[in-house]
Amino acid sequence: MAATADGKIAKNSGHFPDWTSREDKKFFARESKKAGVVIMGGKTFDTFPAPLKGRLNAIVTIDKGYKDIPGKVKVYYKKSPKYILKDLKKMGYKKAILGGGAFINGLFLKNKLVDEMIIIIAPKFFGRGLCLTEGFDFDYNLKIIETYKINKDSVLLHYKILY
Repeated sequence: MAATADGKIAKNSGHFPDWTSREDKKFFARESKKAGVVIMGGKTFDTFPAPLKGRLNAIVTIDKGYKDIPGKVKVYYKKSPKYILKDLKKMGYKKAILGGGAFINGLFLKNKLVDEMIIIIAPKFFGRGLCLTEGFDFDYNLKIIETYKINKDSVLLHYKILY
């Protein structure tokens, strides 16, 4: 996820991530294409003009308005995170990237289904907005795997989650 220095991932649920750096976008594209699948909520999916190319867009939603597009979009209507990961594994995926939003991040973390987290801190403050994991209560420790600057003002933090 990209986050501001004050820990926000968006101003609101419909905020398009045009505030992140070119390097962040390239990093996300490269890593998500390597994994082959991005899991995201419907609101996050709606911020994009079209399905993300070169990877499966796995949409987790309670909205019946989303439809599967073979090879591009797989919709999980009211399915548990464990069910989603088992289904993706059956489809041949060994790794998945969580693409947000805040509720989906929290849902998978609450179920202890996230091994690692990469946060790119952008040189911005939103003040108000969505946190990385909205609406969930948990207390996990993190172990740093690596850190580095991705450009002159943004830093990447790569953590292992210790459950």
